[in-house]
Amino acid sequence: MNRTILALLVALAAPAAHAVEYRTVVPAQSTIGFEFRQMGVPVKGGFKRFATQMVFDPARPEAASARIEIDLASIDAGSPEADDESAGKLWFNRSVYPKAIFVSRQVRALGSYRYEMRGMLTLKGRSREMVVPVRYAPGKNSASFEGAFVLKRLDFGIGEGMWADVDTVANEIQVRFRIAATGN
Repeated sequence: MNRTILALLVALAAPAAHAVEYRTVVPAQSTIGFEFRQMGVPVKGGFKRFATQMVFDPARPEAASARIEIDLASIDAGSPEADDESAGKLWFNRSVYPKAIFVSRQVRALGSYRYEMRGMLTLKGRSREMVVPVRYAPGKNSASFEGAFVLKRLDFGIGEGMWADVDTVANEIQVRFRIAATGN
């Protein structure tokens, strides 16, 4: 009889034990990367510095929020020459627009730990609505939020002038991210 009562108490307490609100991002375990094609050849890169503020409660995903600021000077585009080229007016124009900023405005649960996050991405002075699929992976002491989406660089004026030719540099940039966070 005591085992039955104990099992019932554990089962009732289990949902409360998982009521964690994730707020503290773990930068060392978080990444933002990208991949595009240049003259048909895949090129991978990423950003070394970015700041993320987030609130996510799996019991109330509709109340979630996220803000990500990417330091564009922290780019690793595969070579020092490519990194330097990205700073200029034809690419990021980093002296005027040093950061890319994404701010969520809505999160919708899709089931099976999948979510759709809608928000505004501002890059090189242009803002566009983005729909970002996110997969939540709960862990013992932390959770990860992973996703990927396609960014069309010409929508943001990235790669202007002679670089606007999509046969040279593809318009579609695959962006991938992993944000690790702990709960409180």
